[in-house]
Amino acid sequence: MAKKVSSADIKKLIKAGNMIIGTEKSLKGLKLGRIERIMVSSNCPEKVEKDINYYAGLSGTEVQKLEYPNDELGVICKKPFSISVLAVGKVQSK
Repeated sequence: MAKKVSSADIKKLIKAGNMIIGTEKSLKGLKLGRIERIMVSSNCPEKVEKDINYYAGLSGTEVQKLEYPNDELGVICKKPFSISVLAVGKVQSK
């Protein structure tokens, strides 16, 4: 079982600049194979979670269920809206 992701870990990833916020961008990244890990909120809509799991399975990406609801995830990310999906992008080598 994967380790729990703390709010401090999420803040570090955002500060590092390789965090993708939002369902649409995360799904697009999954389809293109640019996502290393994806995290969904504890109350993520069922349809969104189903789509995420499907595309993550195709690309072999790890999916983590967070213990935070989407409104709290928005506060952690310092955004004025709820966030259901966060994704960690792969580091591109040049």
